[in-house]
Amino acid sequence: MSQGIVTVAYIGAIILFILALGGLSTQETSRRGNLYGMSGMALALLATLIGVVSDNYFILFIGVLIGGSIGLLLAKKVEMTQMPELVAILHSLVGMAAVLVGFANFMDHTIVLTGVEKTIHDVETYLGILIGALTFSGSVVAFLKLSARISGKPLTLPFRHWFNLTLLLLAIWLCFRFVDLSAAGGGMLPLIAMTIISLVFGVHMVMAIGGADMPVVVSMLNSYSGWAAAATGFMLSNDLLIVVGALVGSSGAILSYIMCRAMNRNFISVIAGGFGTSGGEITEGSEGEAGEVVAIEAVEAAELLLEAKEVMIIPGYGMAVAQAQHVVNDITRKLRDKKINVRFGIHPVAGRMPGHMNVLLAEAKVPYDIVFELDEVNDDFPKVDVSIVIGANDIVNPAAQEVPDSPIAGMPVLECWKGKTTIVLKRSMATGYAGVANPLFYKENTKMLFGDARESLGAVFKHLE
Repeated sequence: MSQGIVTVAYIGAIILFILALGGLSTQETSRRGNLYGMSGMALALLATLIGVVSDNYFILFIGVLIGGSIGLLLAKKVEMTQMPELVAILHSLVGMAAVLVGFANFMDHTIVLTGVEKTIHDVETYLGILIGALTFSGSVVAFLKLSARISGKPLTLPFRHWFNLTLLLLAIWLCFRFVDLSAAGGGMLPLIAMTIISLVFGVHMVMAIGGADMPVVVSMLNSYSGWAAAATGFMLSNDLLIVVGALVGSSGAILSYIMCRAMNRNFISVIAGGFGTSGGEITEGSEGEAGEVVAIEAVEAAELLLEAKEVMIIPGYGMAVAQAQHVVNDITRKLRDKKINVRFGIHPVAGRMPGHMNVLLAEAKVPYDIVFELDEVNDDFPKVDVSIVIGANDIVNPAAQEVPDSPIAGMPVLECWKGKTTIVLKRSMATGYAGVANPLFYKENTKMLFGDARESLGAVFKHLE
């Protein structure tokens, strides 16, 4: 395949990737966006294999076969509740690929450059390995936190900011050393030292971020993986990698900004050390709470729903854990058949990654036109007869508005307590991922339906029939 055909194929792949990002911006076009993305990747891979690679086909075929088999196995095996940690571990693979490509590129003696070109190439290699190592170790820690293999509580070491600053200054100094030694035919030791520093920084950075900020971490690492790919593209002089990496990096950065704004958080403060603990602590109450918890049974919940005209369903991570999205759809269809207006209110950080709840609802065939974002429905709660909170905690916590010294103070939340009645489905009175007690449970118009969400909603559905 000639270089011209490869270039055309790469341009086609880039166009498909851009269309994929556009398609993924809305639920209605997300499937089409995925198809565009897969088509673009297939085209790019085929053009590279046929038009760029010139040797070691057997090794390459074995690698593609192993990687493709693992990907297919994961796609069939991984549950929707495990998607956040899967995304995190896939980010780590992108980071490790950038590191390995960087070292291979540095040790490739067939590349002969001099002067400014040599310096630029060395800096590209250095930055590619730095970003890749940081992405790898940070993503591994995110995976461990999201999969509950380690605590979600932030690790706040003494003088941690000075520690981070020291690592940064060391990395900058080592960059100058690497460029100087590389010009003389060396540079491996500064490169290895920087890689170790980047790995340590990635671990420390994500360990200092609390569980409540993990959706931001996922989008942030997505951005890092994109910039690592772009740096790899510069190392290999591959325009496709540069453009695609920049697309992923910039879109991830924009998403991180959106997530931080949705949580009323400063991006720098998240990186410096997020709020939140591992959650799960049972609390009797906190400042601002009053009254007693009112528990109800499924039959009472069904009666409230049947008497309502406006129903708002607010899903959270508990719905994902219980795999309750399908019975939620059943209840939605039953209520709509009875001419009851049902809508879904989705908080931007519901779940463990951006769009987690939207994906679950789409899987259960919930109509797209009744799924709304926080800012689209928050003003409507005074008109809502019944709000159903399914396994959510922090995103419906009035403490964000009522308790000035709360760790989540100022965070936008779904104001379901302003409606006539709120039904909260939870297994227990445990706190959410941020470790903050929720005064919503003690409000006069709140009813608690305890138990597994899927079983509880299944009982509610039977009573509706």
